[in-house]
Amino acid sequence: MKKTIGLLVLVTLLIGLIFGGCQPAPVVPTAAKGGVLNLYGDDPLTLDPGVSGDATSHSYITQIFNGLVRLNDNLEPVADIARDWQVSADGRTYTFNLRQDVRFHDGRGVKASDFKFSWERACNPAIRSNTAATYLGDIMGVADVIAGRAKEISGVKVINDYTLEVTIDAPKSYFLSKLTYPTSFVVDKSNVGTANWWQKPNGTGPFKLKEFQKESRIVLARNDDYHGQVALVNSIVFQILSGVPMNLYETGAIDVTTVYTNYIDKVTDKAGPYYTQMTAIPELSFQYIGFDSTKSPFDDVKVRQAFSIAVDKEKIAHITYRDMVQAAYGILPPGIPGFNQALIGLKYDVNKAKELLAASKYGGAANLPPITITTSGWGGNVSGMLEAVVNEWRLNLGVEVTIRQIEPQRFLYNLKEERDQMFMMGWIADYPHPQDFLDILFHTGMDNNHGEYSNAEVDRLLEQAATTADREASLKLYQQAEQMLVDDAACIPLLFGKNYYLIKPYVKGYQPNPMGIAELNKVVVEPH
Repeated sequence: MKKTIGLLVLVTLLIGLIFGGCQPAPVVPTAAKGGVLNLYGDDPLTLDPGVSGDATSHSYITQIFNGLVRLNDNLEPVADIARDWQVSADGRTYTFNLRQDVRFHDGRGVKASDFKFSWERACNPAIRSNTAATYLGDIMGVADVIAGRAKEISGVKVINDYTLEVTIDAPKSYFLSKLTYPTSFVVDKSNVGTANWWQKPNGTGPFKLKEFQKESRIVLARNDDYHGQVALVNSIVFQILSGVPMNLYETGAIDVTTVYTNYIDKVTDKAGPYYTQMTAIPELSFQYIGFDSTKSPFDDVKVRQAFSIAVDKEKIAHITYRDMVQAAYGILPPGIPGFNQALIGLKYDVNKAKELLAASKYGGAANLPPITITTSGWGGNVSGMLEAVVNEWRLNLGVEVTIRQIEPQRFLYNLKEERDQMFMMGWIADYPHPQDFLDILFHTGMDNNHGEYSNAEVDRLLEQAATTADREASLKLYQQAEQMLVDDAACIPLLFGKNYYLIKPYVKGYQPNPMGIAELNKVVVEPH
């Protein structure tokens, strides 16, 4: 999952079970509910699950819509709109049995045909989804719909109103986890046909979109007919770009805030008022610099390696981020299955960097073509980290790199067309599986492989890992692929993320997961 401004976008590794899922938490009596949760927010780029690919939009979409399955607190796929499912002996066919009490916000019941419609809509070339191939592409026939060769997904069959059969191209341990991504969420056919429909979405989630004032506020109201745990608050009010979040928190205008570097000393002061209100949650994410490996100068591996080892990541993590993040030398973040403690990264070495440039086909820094790096943002407000990286290249390699900013929506959804020789990007796990990083970002031809990196041996390892039934053997193959990507400088890993929050004492149950998404229907706001 791509992350918007600020940084950057998981699985039971083997789904050997014949039956999956569990029942949602019991519905809490209405008398126990109440209050308003006040949060800071940004405008979503879209609330259309079929096309959304950024973390900001997902933070709203996951409250308004649902899919067949969801991730539980252990980041395992469990039942949501699906009551349970069976998997064929060859691991390729999933038969989902839907709950019969799930309704859209307008009261219409959800049926298996709604999922078939939603997935075919997401794959329709006219929708121009950048996520459909990535998250639905394992299903037989999806490629034909995306290419315009078919209207229907051959691998999706409606058996009856509450039974959906899905056939994938090969047994894959992460398939159910892919279905927790918004691309697979159900939408209402009559709703999506209207203009600007996603500003008045008819979802199925624990909250309804009650108010949407761009650059002002978003209000979500509790859905009392929700099929899972009914929300414990009456509503959630997002203050959109309404001031400095820390100031709003201090004055009581919002109940939760993310803590950034300029306030970390204040909130970590044990004698201060905020120390007991702070929580830190590691994020399964990494920030990186990608290369356009199809064009000069980064079609030369020695140039990519030189730019990689000319950056002192430890200094950037310490000075720019006040040690709130961890320097990254690999692609897989700590905490994800397959994280490799023994991975050999490209370490900071200025002399070797200069030697690599001299040994490249360009013969040195003076012969490099002009280089520009693409980043997201407005008005010249470049991140301190990017400024630090560009300065390192200037001092250590004698290379001037121009920074080009483009607005977030164009950047996130059109990067392949917009990229320069380099681009700055972040990625948050969609599900805890190495495939979500290594395959999605670096396999030849993948939509999120923005630099069009291609390595036949890496592709072979990733494809073998995806279909290897033995968990440990599969993880070792992913580790081999990661080491090859690092050696080949497929990108410059910079930082692994960590989120710091201040939460008011009267707010209970606000617990973002390692992807930064909180189940807001579980939050309690006590009288205060």
